[in-house]
Amino acid sequence: MSEKLIEVVDSAGIVRLTISRPKALNALNSDVLAELDSVLSDLEARDNLRAVLITGAGEKAFVAGADIAEMREKSPEQARDFARQALRTLKRLETLPVPTVALVNGFCLGGGCELALACDWAVASDNAIFGQPEVLLGVIPGFGGTQRLPRRVGPAMALDLCTTGRKIDAGEALRIGLVNRVMPQAELEAYAEELARQLGGNGPQSVRAAKQAIHDGMDQDLDSALALETALFAFCFAGEEQTEGMSAFVEKRKPNF
Repeated sequence: MSEKLIEVVDSAGIVRLTISRPKALNALNSDVLAELDSVLSDLEARDNLRAVLITGAGEKAFVAGADIAEMREKSPEQARDFARQALRTLKRLETLPVPTVALVNGFCLGGGCELALACDWAVASDNAIFGQPEVLLGVIPGFGGTQRLPRRVGPAMALDLCTTGRKIDAGEALRIGLVNRVMPQAELEAYAEELARQLGGNGPQSVRAAKQAIHDGMDQDLDSALALETALFAFCFAGEEQTEGMSAFVEKRKPNF
């Protein structure tokens, strides 16, 4: 591939990834997924990573979906391989040990919605449009939408979106819990910068532990999940981060993590 499909900007461990296919509304094809997977693999190996922000190039779309032109002629076996490629990549994003945030502007449909669902939370501009319209194309979501969407918004709403194919605006996405924040499009960049500063200033070990406790605990019974929380809570006392954080609180100063 001659041109970069994923633009990477690193600012003191806060990494911003921009999917850059604006003429195709940043649609996910095999090349995009392969490059994103490679980038995420590199990020997994980093010790100083604090957070990952992911967005799409241009003002029209976060990601408008998977690339239909590429999918149209696939056989069932090729479709399975394509879905598996996407699932591997989105799982790699989901399991990064640091917070991941989707910055959603414009269309966030199909594979784009599934990409946002693989992030820990999503921030949307007021022009964002969400949906899982695959049934309108004679298929179903294949990048995790039928599984991550009900875990985010509940099975009733997930069934609504996945079986009607209807699109929803940012306000409804906020109401059902699909996104965490909605703001005017002109303010999205400033919020992203503020969020990066906030995440970069928090204790990285404790942030990673909180993410692990929530993600791993969701798939366990309550007693097991509480035991996991206790173990991770105790682990936080094994390093210098807890000493610095609590000392700074007592001394009425800002911690230096």
